[in-house]
Amino acid sequence: MKRTVSLIAAILALSFFVAISSALASPEIWKREWPNTDFTKHSVDLGDIMSGGPPKDGIPSIDDPVFVPVDKANHITDTEPVISVILNGQARAYPLAILMWHEIVNDTVGGVPVSVTFCPLCNASIVFDRRLDGRVLDFGTTGKLRNSDLVMYDRQTESWWQQFLGEGIVGEMTGKRLALVPARIESMVRFKARAPQGEVLIPNNPRMRRYGANPYVGYDSSARPFLYRGDMPDNIAPLARVVSFSADEAWSLDLLRQKKRIEVGDVIMTWEPGQNSALDSNIIANGVDIGNVVVQRRQGGALEDIPYGIDFAFAFKAFRPNGKIHVE
Repeated sequence: MKRTVSLIAAILALSFFVAISSALASPEIWKREWPNTDFTKHSVDLGDIMSGGPPKDGIPSIDDPVFVPVDKANHITDTEPVISVILNGQARAYPLAILMWHEIVNDTVGGVPVSVTFCPLCNASIVFDRRLDGRVLDFGTTGKLRNSDLVMYDRQTESWWQQFLGEGIVGEMTGKRLALVPARIESMVRFKARAPQGEVLIPNNPRMRRYGANPYVGYDSSARPFLYRGDMPDNIAPLARVVSFSADEAWSLDLLRQKKRIEVGDVIMTWEPGQNSALDSNIIANGVDIGNVVVQRRQGGALEDIPYGIDFAFAFKAFRPNGKIHVE
């Protein structure tokens, strides 16, 4: 009953934002809020961008991340999800329990400037290389959404970026693309096993947010996505998870869970149990088991991690309209 009431309250609140979004989706208003953004340059219909509620940086990025050694990371249970990045011998894990409340972490791993990002409404966990055209960018949240997905901005030019695509959509950086960094969305215990000398992100201020709680209770089992006005996929529930490594195809998580292993050319996708959903229970550590996915490509005689997504089906459909979702 508590879950139902919480979800209904969230739907009502977000429906209100949908109702006012058309009025807020005005470049004239945005020009006052964003005087340094060049709105004459854009690759998308500005009317497709809506307010998500919070203002600019209302969801604050983490720009000075703090870490503890993996054996001291007692704030995360073994089956909780983390985004893990291993570059040039350095390994770091970013718990979704923290990213849920900040959505972006600007960091440097193994000498590579990265932005670790998470959009709860699309279940999109993506890591970008922050280097572009000879400079290093750092990112914050605009408070805006397009296709229910986080719209980021870079602080160097105040251009707006679509998180799902890593593409500049408004401003000086329109049309630019960020390079993806291979990362895994895995359980804490699996990261510990892979990187016993690794580090784990902790909150800068543990009292700042309800870390470990999920403000979107029951979201991944709801019938419709929040703040979304686009087409739905026709062969799968819109909030079912799909696994993809290209713009052309995705595979339902249920299918991969059933088969345990799917090979597509030189790419291998595998599934094993033991990871909580971050968008199920009010406490992430109590979330239903959605399992762990690894996507790798054969390189000679070895397997190498490649960038991949475990996103909601509606988001894949919205941003990859010509892509195919395999369900059987």
